This record gives sequence, C-alpha cells and structure tokens, in this order.
Amino acid sequence: MTPLPERSVVSSPLTSVPALADARTYSCDVLVVGGGTAGTMAALTAAGHGADVLLLEKAHVRHSGALAMGMDGVNNAVIPGRADPDDYVAEITRANDGLVDQSTVRQTAVRGYDMVRRLESYGVKFEKDEHGEYAVRQVHRSGSYVLPMPEGKDVKKVLYRQLRRREMRERIRIENRVMPVRVLTHPEDGRAVGIAGLHTRTGEFVIVRAGAVILATGACGRLGLPASGYLYGTYENPTNAGDGYAMAYHAGAALTGIECFQINPLIKDYNGPACAYVANPFGGYQVNRHGERFVESDYWSGRMMAEFAAELASDRAPVYLKLSHLPEETIGAVESILHSTERPTRGTFHAGRGHDYRTHDIEMHISEIGLCGGHSASGVRVDAHARTTVPRLYAAGDLACVPHNYMIGAFVYGDLAGEDAARYRAYEGELDRAQLEAAHELVYRPLRNPDGPPQPQVEYKLRRFVNDYVAPPKSGARLSLAVEAFDRMRTEIAGMGGRTPHELMRCAEVSFIRDCAEMAARASLARTESRWGLYHERLDHPEQNDAEWLYHLDLCKSAAGAMEFTARPVEPYVVPVPEFAPPRGPERPLGEVALVPVATAGPREAAPTARPAGEPATAAAPQAAAGPNPRLLRLLALVDGAPELAALLPYLTDGDPEVRAAGVTALAETVPAGTGPALAARLRDEDAAVRAAAVGALRELAEVLDADAELGDGLRAALKTPDPAVRAAAVEVLRARRLGGVGVYTAALADAAAEVRIQAARALVSVDAVAALAGAATDPAREVRVAVARGLAAVSAPESGPLVPLLDDADPLVRGAAFGALAAAGCPPPLDARAVAALDDPAWQVRAGAAAALRAAAAERAVPALAKGLADRNADVRKAAVLALLGHGPVPEARAALATAAADPDADVRAYAARGLAPAS
Repeated sequence: MTPLPERSVVSSPLTSVPALADARTYSCDVLVVGGGTAGTMAALTAAGHGADVLLLEKAHVRHSGALAMGMDGVNNAVIPGRADPDDYVAEITRANDGLVDQSTVRQTAVRGYDMVRRLESYGVKFEKDEHGEYAVRQVHRSGSYVLPMPEGKDVKKVLYRQLRRREMRERIRIENRVMPVRVLTHPEDGRAVGIAGLHTRTGEFVIVRAGAVILATGACGRLGLPASGYLYGTYENPTNAGDGYAMAYHAGAALTGIECFQINPLIKDYNGPACAYVANPFGGYQVNRHGERFVESDYWSGRMMAEFAAELASDRAPVYLKLSHLPEETIGAVESILHSTERPTRGTFHAGRGHDYRTHDIEMHISEIGLCGGHSASGVRVDAHARTTVPRLYAAGDLACVPHNYMIGAFVYGDLAGEDAARYRAYEGELDRAQLEAAHELVYRPLRNPDGPPQPQVEYKLRRFVNDYVAPPKSGARLSLAVEAFDRMRTEIAGMGGRTPHELMRCAEVSFIRDCAEMAARASLARTESRWGLYHERLDHPEQNDAEWLYHLDLCKSAAGAMEFTARPVEPYVVPVPEFAPPRGPERPLGEVALVPVATAGPREAAPTARPAGEPATAAAPQAAAGPNPRLLRLLALVDGAPELAALLPYLTDGDPEVRAAGVTALAETVPAGTGPALAARLRDEDAAVRAAAVGALRELAEVLDADAELGDGLRAALKTPDPAVRAAAVEVLRARRLGGVGVYTAALADAAAEVRIQAARALVSVDAVAALAGAATDPAREVRVAVARGLAAVSAPESGPLVPLLDDADPLVRGAAFGALAAAGCPPPLDARAVAALDDPAWQVRAGAAAALRAAAAERAVPALAKGLADRNADVRKAAVLALLGHGPVPEARAALATAAADPDADVRAYAARGLAPAS
C-alpha cells in the first residue's frame, strides 16, 4: 500500500466521476475512523495489543478533533481520596434524570484515574499541588471532579507524538484527508467489515477492508444554526457534522437518546464556552443583571440550562459570568488559560469590544442545539466495552451514548474499543457491491450537477429549519413540520452541485446533517413527555412521566429503510439512586412515529375562532513574508521520523534564533533520550523567544522528563539568568521533579521577581519547610504573601502559629487568605476570637476567610458567630458561613442556623444550606 498523496489545501476540480473499479483499497485488522480524542487512544491501544491499525482522518491527525486547540481541564476526574466512583455514577444518574446505563458510566469512574496517569506518562500536564498530588477542584456543589490542565493547549501534540513513536509507526498507519461516508457490513450476518469513502484532496474513492471498525467521529456540532448565522461558527468543533451518527444508523446500529440535545452556555456574540469550569474554581460565578446568583441545580445539565433560559427570558436578564470582583493575580491566571487554550481568539474578541475582566463581566447566552453523548446523552448505543449493536462495530467519544463522559470518558472508551477490537483480523472476503455503489453515488452525485445549488446555501436552509422547528421548547406540530421539511430536502440535497473533492466532502456532510436532523425530530416526537430540562422540553407534554418514559428511546433503521423506535428498560442500577426506580420488563416496540397533523390551522370547515384571553481596533497591515528558511523545512521533515537527540542538536545551536526555537519545539514533540538537559540548556539562550519556547516545553514535559542530576544541574544554572520567566520555570520544574532542596528554594525567596518568589513558596511547601516559608510573611508583594498563607495550610502538618503575623497584614486579600488557612491549620483560642471579630472587617474577603476559619473552631464559639454571618450583605460571606456550619452539622444550633439560610436570596447559599439539612443517606 502506498500512501495517498497530499495536495494543496485548495483541491483541484474533478473532470469526471472516478470509476468504482479505480478505487484505492486498503486492508487492516482494526480501522479507526477519526483522529481526535477517542480515535487516537483507540489506535494506540489496538496497536499495543498487536493489531495492525489504519487510522483515517478527514483533516490531519496532528491538529484534528475537538482537542485541536487543547483543553483547559478535565471535568470528571475521579481521583482516589478526592472522589468516589459510586458518588460520581450517582451524580451522572441524577444529571441525566435516571436514564443511564450505569455500567457504561462506571467505566469512566473507575478507569479515569488510570487514564489520567497514562496521559501524564505521555506528557499531558495536569495541575498538581506542592506535594505532587492532583489539584482537583470543586465546581458543582457535590463532588470534586475538575482537574485543571495548565498546559492543556498541547494535548493533541502530545498524542500525535505517541502515534509517531517508532514502535507505534510499525503498527499504526495514518491516512489523512480521507472521509468515510458509509460503514460496509457483511451481507449475511451484518457485521462491520470496512468502510467506503473519499480522499478529500485527490477525489479518489477509498475502500477499506477491516476486521473491526471503530467510529470516533465526534459530536454532531453542525446541527443547529448559530445566532451569528455563520455555518462554521458553532460551539462544537464545526468539522463534526454528524458523520458517525449517520454511518452508524445506515449500518444498522441502534442510536439512543437522540431527543436529548446538547445546549450550552456561551459568551454572547462569540460562540465559545463561558468556561465556568475554569472560572468557577477561581471564584467566578454566574449572575443576573442584579448581580444575583440564580443557578439552583447542582450539575451543569439540562435542568441547569432550563434555569439559565428562564433567567434570560425574565426581566432579570442579561446573564453574566462574573469575574470583576477577583483580584488582579487571579484574573491574570484566568486570562492565561481562557485566552490561550480553550479559544485563542477570545482575548481578541474582548479587546475589540473594549472589555476587560477587571472592569466588565462577561455577558452570556445559549448555544445552538447539537447531538453529543459526551456532554448530554445522545449518541450511538454502546455497552461497557464500546460495542455497538452491530457486531465488530464500535463507537467511542462524543459519538457514543455514555452521558456526560467528557474528555476523560472519550479516552477511556477509545481505550476500551481498541482493546476489544484488537481481537479481530482483517476481513478478506468479498464486499457487498450494492453498498459500494450506494456509497459511490453519495460521494460523486454533486459532480453530475455542477451548476446545482451550492452546499453553503442548502446547508444554511437545512439548519435554519432545525432552529425553527426542532430547537427547544419543542411541540408536536413544529417537530412534524420539521420531519416534512427534512424529507422534502432530500431532493435538494441530492441536487447540490460540486466540482472539487473539498466540495464533495462538504456535500456529503450536508447529507449527514440531514440524517441527524430527521433523527432528532422523530425521536423528539416519539418521547411524549418533558425530561432533561431544556434538552427535551415539550410544550404539549410538559410533565416528566417516569411511569411510561423512564426508558431509553432507541432508534434503528428498519429493513424497509424507515426510522423505528423502541422503549428499552434501564438496566438495574449498580449504584442505587433513591430518586429513581426504573420499571422492569421487556422492551416496548414503538415502530414508526406518527406525525401531528399540521396542514391546516384548525378544522377546514370551522370559522376562525378568537384566541383566549466604540471604534474598532485597526490591525496593522501584514508584512510581506519571506520565503521559509530551508533549515526549518529540513527540521520539519526530520520530526516525523522520530529523530534522536544527536540529529536535533545542530538546530538547537543554530545561528538563527528562529531555527533554535523551532528546534526546541521539535524536541518537545519527539522527546528523545536526553531531552531534559537539552531544554535546560536552552533556558540560557541569548534570544527571548528561544528561552520562552524552552520554558513552555519544560513545563509541558515536567512529569515525563528523567529526574537525573544533569537536568537538575541545568535547572540550577538557569536560576542565574536575568530572565525572571526562566528562573520561575526552573524553580517550578525543580519542585516537580524533586531535584531541589530547602537551600535552593530559600535562596529563590530573595529573588527580585515576584513570580519566582511565588514558585519558591510552592517549592518550600513541597519539602515542608515551614520555617523558611513563614519567613516570607513580610514579602513586599501581596501575591507572594497570599501564596505563603495558602502554603502554610498546604504543608503536611499545618499549624496555626506561623499564620498569626499574616492575620495582621495590611492587605485584605492576605488577611482573608490567612484566616481561610486556619480552616486547615486549626483555629484554637485566642485565634477563634480573632476570627469572630474579623466577621466585622470592612473587606468581604476577610469576612469570608474568617467564616471559613470558624469551621475549625469549637462549636460553642463558632456557631453563634456563623449564624450572625448568615446575615452578611455579601453573598460570598454568607456562602462561606454556610459551608463552615456544615462542619458543625450535628450541633442543633448549627442546623437551626442552616434552616434560616434555606430561604437566602442567593442560590448557592440556599443549595448548601439545604444539603446540610438533608437527612443522612
């Protein structure tokens, strides 16, 4: 097999329809469709189990999928000691209103920790505390599952590096620019035996025989039309057009939960997430225009989105993500994540409007609808091994219905699919001619109508119908109109014109979107109740009906080609959830769904009846680009061959700083033996850009570099450079790799740069050097003193004594941090009296810290003061008081105080008070 050639990004017109007999053919044991999160992991695991793997990606694996620009954190990390798998399974069951196959969710709960460690061994960076433990944070009111990724922008690069390792290249063949359009099945037993598709640059028809097929094509993000009207301005990755949903459906696989849409909160006029999972752990939260928290739900689910939509529709709108109350250093940390990883254009968007998080809160709105298993519950039905209902066909990632599975779940199910599929060897039999001809016609029919309607116009019209008739709130009449519209559009889609391979790809994607739109409309018609809050709100069936509808709604293609439905009982729970009692019994065949008559406005003979009562910033003109340095081109070619360090060293010492910086990037991508010392040497480069590249690479790779003496020597040498960013990174990596000591870190506390001293404080925590850390309590920089206060609470055996000087600090943020640290260090007399007195401090941060401290004080002193704190004018202080009272739960006076907070105007205060009053399960 010779690789398909890469051509220019703009593909050339095809002069004729390629003959089916001229198709390029491949054979493999395991075929993986999609090179994103789940697909990459599936390929690595299948190859690791001895299978010959072919990975197909319609873009380029190096920068494809939802991870293309990185990830800011993990939403569902179940870390031992910080979260319990059973609690997580129960939480997801509640978030999905009881409709969960818990055995599938449990796979993510029990395997997620090992997956985090596996990713870390690859070089993915997760946030850790000073002692090297995962720094999991709490976002929802129950469970600490959010694990930040400070270098998350590099996740895809790290995965691609694994694919290109020499031992993986022997097993994994990558073909970029190939888009499958149909799964091929065996005509007798229906098992998956390959795919048929299109090369999106050459226009060649591609056929693959395979022992097993893994679909990992992501969500259907291009379903609803964004408010901007831009086809590709979607919340989800716009390349995800529902390819896998359509291919699985036409292969005969069952899909489930297709009526449960994905709808997300986003930044108004900028179709990117508001990133509550990033902002909330730093102290941000969602408020209405009065500054009131209003979210009652515990989990970011359809229920929460219903609350969000109701607030937007009220006179309390607009809704904002509030950040302006946070200190400068916190806002800077949030910006460093949000403007570099999740959406790199976000900072530009805010700058263009003259907005700054320090002075402006972020207006929020609601995204268009989509289908996504990983963020709601709509996808291909899979079991706990990622198997679909079609033999040897697997689904993983956002395509598979494992509710709220997110990134870690995608990795887990890619791993499960790869392991199970590796059992099968390549299919060598004949392929069904009719299936091949149908796929060939789907791909090339636009060439027969070159002057037909162009894809953008047809797609816009299709997705406009989705917004008009399918988006919640739903009704039977509008959904029926949608079905009729989507059926009518089959003819328009078949008549689309195209001339180039790229246009053929886009036209095929429109057919996928139409299939998904019809599935969404018919499934929404079939479920005659409301469930999941805004995800499936039926105006004509407004109540949740557990008696009839606590069932999965499965969708399949019948032998006649129609969409048929089955109500499937929920499997017995492995973790009991008292709120739900799924009925037992057999499946309930529903057949085809009936449409609501919508042809006329009322009975035909009836008479009409009365209805009951700033200047934009101008970008500088781009400079003419010089031709690429030939040494850079040679370096790029070298990288794909997994070079040894000796081959890269000439580029690391090249006279051109651009080449040296590229050499550092190549070193970080390939990580040959000796990478750590080589990167440490570049920390002393004379060029700032090279040093910055080395800093980024060392931070990214800190967990995978060999902790040898040579690396330690190089990092200590870097502490003498004039660049403060280099010195801070050197201290950070010395701490991460346990290569420093008290003497090195104490010396760094005298550094002229505050950022270095902050890293020094964290490093001293890691070696429990309390005395040296406490010596920095008089540091001139507020942010360093805050780090000291928090560090004194994070040492292995925190004590209250070293915190006392910080309680008198002139800066309220330092005093607040010091009082908050007493919650971990203990709040004995007379410090408890000081905490009580601090509840009257003018600064709300101090009052909140004092309330937190009283959680550790004796109940007779703490509870009366905390009860008084429940009347504080600041909602964050009242929230801190409620959380502290939870620590005194058995005390009757504490429960009485919590009862008064149950009617607090702030949603967070009410929710935590109710949690404290709930009977123990």
